[in-house]
Amino acid sequence: MDFESLSADLRALQQRALDEASAAPDPESLELLQIRYLSKKGEITTVLRGIGALPPGDRPRVGAIANGVSEAVKAALGRREAELHAEVQTLRLASERVDVTLPGRPRARGTLHPIPETAACIAEVFGQFGFVVYEGPEVEDDLTNFQMLNIPPDHPARDLWDTLYVDIPGHLLRTHTSPGQIRVMQSTRPPIRALLPGRCFRYEAVDASHGFEFFQVEGLMVDEGTSLADLKGLLDEFAHALFGPRKTRFRPGYYPFTEPSVAFDVECLVCGGVGCPACSRTGWMTILGAGMVHPVVLQYGGIDPERYQGFAFGMGVERIANLRHAVPDLRYYLENDLRFLEQFR
Repeated sequence: MDFESLSADLRALQQRALDEASAAPDPESLELLQIRYLSKKGEITTVLRGIGALPPGDRPRVGAIANGVSEAVKAALGRREAELHAEVQTLRLASERVDVTLPGRPRARGTLHPIPETAACIAEVFGQFGFVVYEGPEVEDDLTNFQMLNIPPDHPARDLWDTLYVDIPGHLLRTHTSPGQIRVMQSTRPPIRALLPGRCFRYEAVDASHGFEFFQVEGLMVDEGTSLADLKGLLDEFAHALFGPRKTRFRPGYYPFTEPSVAFDVECLVCGGVGCPACSRTGWMTILGAGMVHPVVLQYGGIDPERYQGFAFGMGVERIANLRHAVPDLRYYLENDLRFLEQFR
């Protein structure tokens, strides 16, 4: 092989490499071309193996041509790599372009969970009558949760509360919000108008109308001359505020910490008092229990029952929410199902 043919092979190889570099569709193809032409076993090196057959004077000339070919191929691969990078950037910018003149995406507006929303609604109604919200501890002592509420250790009414006790001796998870009555009376002098919302706990099987964790709102009013008529008038206004102009009634009930005790009913929200499955064909729905505070409870609260009288009432927040929103199963409130919760926007 002479100088002219070897030079021609190098020139042809350069042109072929430049053409393939300019047509490379992606960085992976460029990498393969670099290996094919510029590696130790590449085509340029293969052509140069014939340099030993040339006269000594021609060898440097062929080496210079080979170096030029290598540099030209490297430069072509570099240019194509830059072009591919620019194309990728252009496509990316086009795909990620933001039109600032377009209206923004609407963001879903969050709302209160129906349980705290209902509790806030109850507090708002009673707040118009001067009731102030108080909070009590969820872990109570047996004395405050039961005995000061006229429920001694041997009282059969304790069977109504399936109690969850804690590791601290004599302490339990409160079974109702009624112990808040004692705490308010011990810390506040009459006249008292207190509202006590909170979470309660009982050892119960969970079903559509019962849960081991639930929410209550307790109300307490203590003053001179307080009567059952005052209680009836207050609860009438409360029922009308929440459920509209409906008939209400008192009927006898039993609670150890009130005497007399009553259940407060409203005209059925479904059938309007005619009778339906929702109200067990009675035409009435019970929304809370109430009564005049027992003198023993007043004494435990440090209040003279000869001078002051009071009434108390308690309601389940879930039950009120069920009636307001026609929810058939209180378990829905704790399942965190967005399909259910989004209905309360």
